Amino acid sequence: MDAWVRFSAQSQARERLCRAAQYACSLLGHALQKHGASPELQKQIRQLEGHLSLGRKLLRLGNSADALESAKRAVHLSDVVLRFCITVSHLNRALYFACDNVLWAGKSGLAPRVDQEKWAQRSFRYYLFSLIMNLSRDAYEIRLLMEQESSACSRRLKGSGGVPGGVETGGPGGPGVPGRGLPQVALKLRLRVLLLARVLRGHPPLLLDVVRNACDLFIPLDKLGLWRCGPGIVGLCGLVSSILSILTLICPWLRLKP
Repeated sequence: MDAWVRFSAQSQARERLCRAAQYACSLLGHALQKHGASPELQKQIRQLEGHLSLGRKLLRLGNSADALESAKRAVHLSDVVLRFCITVSHLNRALYFACDNVLWAGKSGLAPRVDQEKWAQRSFRYYLFSLIMNLSRDAYEIRLLMEQESSACSRRLKGSGGVPGGVETGGPGGPGVPGRGLPQVALKLRLRVLLLARVLRGHPPLLLDVVRNACDLFIPLDKLGLWRCGPGIVGLCGLVSSILSILTLICPWLRLKP
């Protein structure tokens, strides 16, 4: 209960709840349309989705300043790759929120002459760049952890008298035997997949971040017309990523740091 009280007190938490409700409406609207629901009900769901979207934009006013502050902090990271990925991601998020604020002004009637389509496309481009940087950062962290895990396994094998990297040794079934190259490649690939699964299982914050960013990626890809997924896929991916974001707010230890 205490965790829920702390969660509800955060403005970011309210925005995440609105986001989850918005994409749930998108998914529900797609399901209603597919099953031939009444046009009036579909219209009400679309209107609710639009109101939730506008409410989220209101809750995000000022987020550009927060993103810029996060970028300033990321500049001081010692790791060059992390510094680049996180800083560029936050800068793109700041631009995305700035475009989102302009869109809010247009949709709320404060700036009726705003070209909403143009600013929406701009905001989704910055959102896409931010997600690409986030996924690049995730891939880099996964690579580092896989190298550490592989080194630890090699040390354990040496300590127990085993042969590290035994898959690459010669002998019967070695890479020098004709016709055995493909099974060796398949075995190495399987070992890499198992190592990846072990790393992600041992680092839940990284796993959640990968899944969340991968789900979010479908949204700008669809909105920009780069890969048409349809409202059903967009709604499902948005709902999943929103639930994971809410989970990281309720359980801060699940948030990927730095």
